[in-house]
Amino acid sequence: MKKLISFVFIAFLISCSGVAQKSEKKVAKKYAVSKTASEWKKQLTSLQYYVLREAGTERSFTSSLNENKKNGLYVCAACETPLYNSDHKFDSGTGWPSFDRAIVNNVELDVDYKIGYARTELKCATCGGHLGHSFNDGPSNTTGERHCINGASLKFKQLNKRDK
Repeated sequence: MKKLISFVFIAFLISCSGVAQKSEKKVAKKYAVSKTASEWKKQLTSLQYYVLREAGTERSFTSSLNENKKNGLYVCAACETPLYNSDHKFDSGTGWPSFDRAIVNNVELDVDYKIGYARTELKCATCGGHLGHSFNDGPSNTTGERHCINGASLKFKQLNKRDK
């Protein structure tokens, strides 16, 4: 019996072998546009702050940008970096503006475990603002991607046909 207790005790000690020393701290990325929380709160609406700075999600079917069919660019509501071209917008039926691709180098991918499993989070590459998530159920005739974006994280800049 003493051997069994000793064996269980040693197995327990081995299983606890320095996990704390192996954990890596995620270093906060530096963005070209960086502000304090109070500066962001002064600039953004409460919903924009919740979505962009706290990685929140707006209720589906509440953004006027979901139904927008005008020609133009969707820019970050925080720093006005161009993120999506209206040519790549499609109706996903989810209630959020959806795009099959972003403007190259302006949207960064991150991993989000907020709901218990890994999802691809989309952020503005200039200010780090949370935009939404990427899924692989988009149009198969283009990229197959669906960038599901919170309308609160976007502003729309209309373009004339000659501006393209």
